[in-house]
Amino acid sequence: MTSRRQFLGTALAAAALPRLGWADAGDPAFLAAAQDPDGSYSLFGLSASGADLFRVPLPARGHAATAHPEVPEAVAFARRPGTYALVLNCATGRVIARLTAAPGREFNGHGAYSMDGDTLYTSEVVALTGEGRIALWSRSDGYRRIGEIASGGIGPHEIRRLPGTEMLVVANGGIRTGPGDREKLNLDTMAPNLTYLMPDGTVEDQARLAPEWHRASIRHLALDAFGNVAFAMQWEGPVEEAPALLGFHGLHGGAPRLARAPDDLHRAMQGYAGSIAAFEAGGKVAISSPKGGRVQVFDSDGTFAHEILRADVCGLAPLGDRLVMTDGHGAFVVTEGGVPVGHTRAPRAWDNHIVAL
Repeated sequence: MTSRRQFLGTALAAAALPRLGWADAGDPAFLAAAQDPDGSYSLFGLSASGADLFRVPLPARGHAATAHPEVPEAVAFARRPGTYALVLNCATGRVIARLTAAPGREFNGHGAYSMDGDTLYTSEVVALTGEGRIALWSRSDGYRRIGEIASGGIGPHEIRRLPGTEMLVVANGGIRTGPGDREKLNLDTMAPNLTYLMPDGTVEDQARLAPEWHRASIRHLALDAFGNVAFAMQWEGPVEEAPALLGFHGLHGGAPRLARAPDDLHRAMQGYAGSIAAFEAGGKVAISSPKGGRVQVFDSDGTFAHEILRADVCGLAPLGDRLVMTDGHGAFVVTEGGVPVGHTRAPRAWDNHIVAL
């Protein structure tokens, strides 16, 4: 039998052990999912120059990932509607936990951690109705599901935590899809919104688009250091009628402000913004269109700045004052002022998103 003294000695020894940090996983600057030439899927940790630092296999195509704020753990999410979410130790490659959505729920591609990293929030839908839910998972209890709150709309996609707070902002895309598939069932009644939520489910604010733009699905989010939100949209109507694909909003900021490029450049986006990033301390925002093969950059006041042409580009992330782009042909490109200043290519197809740590 273990004595009290032995027990205390073991506990103190364990407490004295150094806790792994992101440096133990190579101190990656980015996380990104990709498909390898053999058809397999993995989550990669990348350096600021695009070099591989680690690779963790995934069971199927990935979409996005979220990183723990302190320890080298990341949650990789399946492409929506998701059948898996894996918590990975990025230093060892070990799967820490396999998250299973509650009965009748489906993961929707994104998640975020609380400030202390002990609670994971995941975007989900009620499969039969498309109603949005944000599930809560306790890291200290082995990533056990401990509850859920309403997302404030239909089809939540990306969720982010506002800097320095526990408040979440949710991109409710407004699209109801069929259970287990991507068929869109409610295009005539879509009602996308941004919802600001506290972890107890309290809605602090909600921003909606004008009725004539109700088919502009709010999908992805970028934040500046002050918690201002930029959002990217995907138009679910005739391409020639596509409104702006970029919007801006602040908590209790009234109606969203929309921004678009000059008409000919805007049309070239084909009504689709696949990813978004804020860089230059929030002074610039970029949106990508893999369908249009281009990235468009705007000032934070919504003024169009320039565009960068690149086939099948989608992933965007900040690197200080620079912008990082990834594409479906394996390229990792660093740009400054719209000009490439760094480039690597790997034998893989990068998925939709690259996440800055």
